[in-house]
Amino acid sequence: MSLLAKVHKKDKKTIVAVCDSELIGKVFDENKVQLDLRGDFYKGEEKSQEEIGDLMRNADGVNLVGEKAIELGLSEGVIEKSQVVKVKGIPHAQGTFVQE
Repeated sequence: MSLLAKVHKKDKKTIVAVCDSELIGKVFDENKVQLDLRGDFYKGEEKSQEEIGDLMRNADGVNLVGEKAIELGLSEGVIEKSQVVKVKGIPHAQGTFVQE
């Protein structure tokens, strides 16, 4: 199982989207919440955990989907457990932070 990462730049802000590769192309619906992984937002490149960790630590925000992506985000300190929500059992978290 690998991780895909895509860097989005908007208004001088950098958002890194990270997704477990096997989830790409799927849609998860639960209680009027939808996690749609069919679009280009998460369709990034396969990268090592070290590369993705560097991207996340240097971004203004992260958007993570999947067990491995969440695990890495927690270990890198870019999200906290309280930010993780599950849709049909799939963990998802968004984190934004101010760069020093």
